[in-house]
Amino acid sequence: MSDSDYRITELRKAIDDIDEKTLDLINQRLVLGKEIGNIKRENKEPITDKAREATILKRLKDLNQGYLRNDTLDHIFTQIIAESREIQQPGKISFLGPEATYTHIAAMKHFGRNLSFVPQPSIYDVFSEVKKGTSLYGVVPVENSNEGPVNNTLDLFLKSDLKICAEIYQMVSHDLLSNATTMDDIKVIYSHPQAFAQCRDWIRKHLPDAECKDCSSTAHAAQKAAQMTGCAAIAGREAAHLYKLDVTASRIEDNAGNTTRFLVMGQHETRKTGNDKTSIMFATAHIPGALYKALEPMNEAGINMVKLESRPAKHENWNYFFFVDFQGHMDDPVVNETMAKMKGLCLYLKHLGSYPMTKP
Repeated sequence: MSDSDYRITELRKAIDDIDEKTLDLINQRLVLGKEIGNIKRENKEPITDKAREATILKRLKDLNQGYLRNDTLDHIFTQIIAESREIQQPGKISFLGPEATYTHIAAMKHFGRNLSFVPQPSIYDVFSEVKKGTSLYGVVPVENSNEGPVNNTLDLFLKSDLKICAEIYQMVSHDLLSNATTMDDIKVIYSHPQAFAQCRDWIRKHLPDAECKDCSSTAHAAQKAAQMTGCAAIAGREAAHLYKLDVTASRIEDNAGNTTRFLVMGQHETRKTGNDKTSIMFATAHIPGALYKALEPMNEAGINMVKLESRPAKHENWNYFFFVDFQGHMDDPVVNETMAKMKGLCLYLKHLGSYPMTKP
């Protein structure tokens, strides 16, 4: 055996030793997590604590001084936390389906892949499953950086008592998926209308004669393309693996950096982490200056508003509900006092949730 072969053998033994210790430590961690779950059940407390999970990940990233990239660290410990959560209380996560949609990908990114993910046919069904307790959490899209808000999600919050527990930003990158031998063989493209809108210039340049047919989701488009010849789908790479399609062209979106924001909904409030966002909705009288007056307490308190969206009230023409996201947690005294002042200036005000703030 050469010196280099001997050295490699010794290094691999050291790696095996570290792997065994790591495995043992992970299992010890899971035992402790199970004990915490038992205590929580005795006290009738929610098993999932997204604030605690966010604090764990932030602390580990701050401690990380080695070669391990933070995104890899995030992925590893998200999976470990998900395993611990599953041991404490097995539960289902509902998402806007079918499988391999960007909502599905975002849900797995947030919760890890260990849990049971249940596709739902509509955003309404996601809300309904969580409300009934059939699913612990639901994941739905709320806005896209290019296409704007998902109005159905906003409208459903008016009637729902569910709380926003977390937000997820998912980069949207479209691929052309097909079983065709060459791109010239593609005569029909299936996709969601938003995906077509985001890839319009690419389609015009590379497949100008192909017929574009709308589907309810990019995953449904991939499913159809897999069943036919001479067809393709515009979808994410996850769909290619699921439906056994080839990636004919990658990253065909016209504008890079397209991102969708998703919300995680549950039946419990999320504790403050010190880096939080709060979402509210409210309605004002239909008189001049009403919106300005309603938001004035936020300005006086120095609260940073990060989003303002309006939606028409369904029960009365030309009246609107306003959705606001701002930095801070409802348990912060200044936020609590400000919301109390705003409530006195609004016809209606509802706290949708306070949750850890993440970066797009």
